[in-house]
Amino acid sequence: MRNLLIVLISGLACSLSANQAHALDRQKILEPFFSTVMVRAYRADGGLGYGSGVVIASNKVLTNCHVLRESGKPWVSRGEDVYQVLSVQADMWHDICILNTDPLPFKPVILGDTSKLKKDEQVIAIGHSNGVASPLISVGSIKSLYALDQAHIIRSTAKFALGASGSGLYNEDGELVGINTFKTLGRQAYYYALPVEWIKQLDQRQPETRFPLVGQALWEATQESRLYFLLIAIPELQGDWTALARIAGQWTGAEPDNAEAWYELGLAQEHLRQADAAELSYKRALSLDPVNTDAMFRLGVMAAHQGKQEEAHAMEVSLAKVSEKLALEFRKAAACDQACQDGQQNSKTNTP
Repeated sequence: MRNLLIVLISGLACSLSANQAHALDRQKILEPFFSTVMVRAYRADGGLGYGSGVVIASNKVLTNCHVLRESGKPWVSRGEDVYQVLSVQADMWHDICILNTDPLPFKPVILGDTSKLKKDEQVIAIGHSNGVASPLISVGSIKSLYALDQAHIIRSTAKFALGASGSGLYNEDGELVGINTFKTLGRQAYYYALPVEWIKQLDQRQPETRFPLVGQALWEATQESRLYFLLIAIPELQGDWTALARIAGQWTGAEPDNAEAWYELGLAQEHLRQADAAELSYKRALSLDPVNTDAMFRLGVMAAHQGKQEEAHAMEVSLAKVSEKLALEFRKAAACDQACQDGQQNSKTNTP
């Protein structure tokens, strides 16, 4: 069961649509695009393994440690140009590695800060999905931020797949905020990026020159010790609200000041027709995080269906301040009755 939830990734990044390209500053996308490299190495079976990396200094490339676990000494490439890896500084548990390389002719990316991110903020993933020679771009939005070890793991809708492990996730200013690392299985997947802040502690790590690297990452932990935000993913995607209520209840007990935990509990309670309990959980989430758009959205929809139009309108106004697109989605959901909502949810969770 350990590998059912999480799979190694490397970024199914889709091309930018005309509307997405218009909304983004092309120059701010191009700079990190040209700072994206491939990380390659031969596996023990003779096959060629690959992942992605991000140039963070004139001779340093950031990637995931799991890219280097089943291979010999890696190298970095961009097109036909190859650059030797001299050593690696590794944090296996956080799955963050810095490759010390020959001098690189690429501009380092600018590092961002996950503490400044907000839900529904637009983000861009850039990586070598499926081993393609040129990096691919996927635009999405932040769905959740999970506080861990003085930073925030990011769940977004910016897609990625095999080949983009170690690739970058950027904010609209082109700043690196995350390292695309793992996803859930299936088409309706959740995509996770590790926080860029974790690279700071690597300066104290002793450089290593022996490969492959050995060690487990936090997202590979056993079911019993897995982090709560990972445990809730599959029940939520599958619409198993009883299981979600059980896990979210444990989560709020263990972390009573975690807004995401209370939102997940409210979501489960709402689908289990426990409206009063759901409302209390959503309000608790909003009290802990006043800009929690998920809690705003659900409270507003519940108010609309209960005929509390003033409360629903207040939530719509708050959502519009964050995103007009989100406010539009809210208006549609508020106009949708319970049977309509159940149909939409079943369609989402039963999609193969």
